[in-house]
Amino acid sequence: MAPTHVLRCCQRGLAWIPVIFIALVVCWSYYAYVVELCVFTILSIGEQIVYLIFFHLFFIMFVWSYWKTIFTKPANPSKEFCLPKAEKECYEKEERPESQQEILWRVATSLPLYTRTGAGAIRYCDRCQVIKPDRCHHCSACDMCVLKMDHHCPWVNNCVGFSNYKFFILFLAYSLVYCLFIAATVLQYFIKFWTNELPDTHAKFHVLFLFFVAAMFCISILSLFSYHLWLVGKNRSTIEAFRAPVFRTGSDKNGFSLGFRKNIAQVFGDQKKYWLLPVFTSQGDGLTFPTRLVSADPEQATVTLQPEPNKSAADVIVSPLNDSQNRLLSNNQHDNNVRDHLGNNMVKSDESETITVSMESES
Repeated sequence: MAPTHVLRCCQRGLAWIPVIFIALVVCWSYYAYVVELCVFTILSIGEQIVYLIFFHLFFIMFVWSYWKTIFTKPANPSKEFCLPKAEKECYEKEERPESQQEILWRVATSLPLYTRTGAGAIRYCDRCQVIKPDRCHHCSACDMCVLKMDHHCPWVNNCVGFSNYKFFILFLAYSLVYCLFIAATVLQYFIKFWTNELPDTHAKFHVLFLFFVAAMFCISILSLFSYHLWLVGKNRSTIEAFRAPVFRTGSDKNGFSLGFRKNIAQVFGDQKKYWLLPVFTSQGDGLTFPTRLVSADPEQATVTLQPEPNKSAADVIVSPLNDSQNRLLSNNQHDNNVRDHLGNNMVKSDESETITVSMESES
């Protein structure tokens, strides 16, 4: 039996076959369009110039975004999500899952975690030996935990996640535009060759086949691109679309949705001038994400929201909370707001330790 590392190297080598196939198809399409179509088939100089300008624009953006998707390294959890040495030794010695979870819970109290396993336990990767941040998953193909993992794409031989998801969306967009442009501009010459209006030359095969390939890729890419646009609008990953993330209060498929505009900004950033360029502009660090304020956190102080029957010294008027009930707050903003209200505005009852908040009703 061959050593494991040899098999691993063979597997990594074979994984580049889909990428090489795409590269060869793209190179052939460049030759067929520029040389066979524009040089040998199209007779109008003006038409040649216009076609070549737009073709190279789409070609450059397509290759640039594809390159960035392939060679951008997936982001991994930081060292703060690794178990400290003492806890790690205790975790490895423990055989009972309950005791191991107790160790993970102690470490997780200092981490910005909001999601859990389906059973409500701390998400821990035994292979990478890290506590998984929210939306982080282990990729068996890459053999690593990937921040905000969407899926492993064989056509780019890379994991699509936080660090390159924008590049992947742009790759789909520009590949679709590239194929649509080729199909639209080749169509009239495809018909002329098909009906024998043009003489049979060596360009005929390339033009006919170019249209078929472009049309075929258009259909397949369009469905995938539409699906991922829907995911971006919902602020979900492919994994989350099939399995809703579980929070401390239960599963919520819209737990990370901030509203359509903010969901778009999560992937493409705030500056619209960079949206169409394959440069990294996504918001956040991949370790923490804004979440919906669906209910009070059971692990934090209990908050009872009351209408305002009578104002008293112990009741506090906090009008901004009326808006925040339907908005999504980032983890840091949520924690800071809770601390501010607890430290400055809220009065804790000595008997029940329940925080009472009176809210002004909006008229």
